[in-house]
Amino acid sequence: MPHYIYLVRHGEQQDAEHGLPDGPLSPRGKRQAQLVAERLSGIPFTSMYHSPLVRAAETAAIMAERMPALEPQPSSLLFDCIPSGPTPDMPKAFESFFGPVTEAEIEAGRAQMDDAVNEFLTPAMGDRHDLLVTHNFVIGWFVRHVFDAPAWRWLGLNQANCGLTIIRVRSAKPPVLVVHNDLGHLPVELRTGLPELQPV
Repeated sequence: MPHYIYLVRHGEQQDAEHGLPDGPLSPRGKRQAQLVAERLSGIPFTSMYHSPLVRAAETAAIMAERMPALEPQPSSLLFDCIPSGPTPDMPKAFESFFGPVTEAEIEAGRAQMDDAVNEFLTPAMGDRHDLLVTHNFVIGWFVRHVFDAPAWRWLGLNQANCGLTIIRVRSAKPPVLVVHNDLGHLPVELRTGLPELQPV
């Protein structure tokens, strides 16, 4: 039976440019959440989980207003994290990213994402459509997992605020990336959170 996982990065955080670790959504972030909810409102979701961080919890709450049958559930497996550390095969261009990151943070992130993959990216007994509201690195790790890519490859896999990624998990075959960072529901002025400007 098909099991679809819909991954949504949280909306734009208020004052995100000031490097705050967490906080409420900006007005633009709230609109992003409303639009992705409208995009997904016809899906027969089985469940909805979100990171406990404020920006993800608020995104999930706004989305749930458009999907009243769903009750958002916090999951510590969807926290923002560093899912792996430097490896010998990692390009040197990424080394500076890990400068301030501790071994303890990396180990905690690795353990969290091992558990998250086992929890969410598993075949289902019947048709399932699960909605996860989480963070850039978490979604990047799930996409990396789909392709069985090297551990470091989540680096450079970026998702916009309220971008949509869909994964299909199958019992007898490898998982499939259905769509990655789909922004069709967002007008150009609401496409935020990416390291580079997007073409119109």
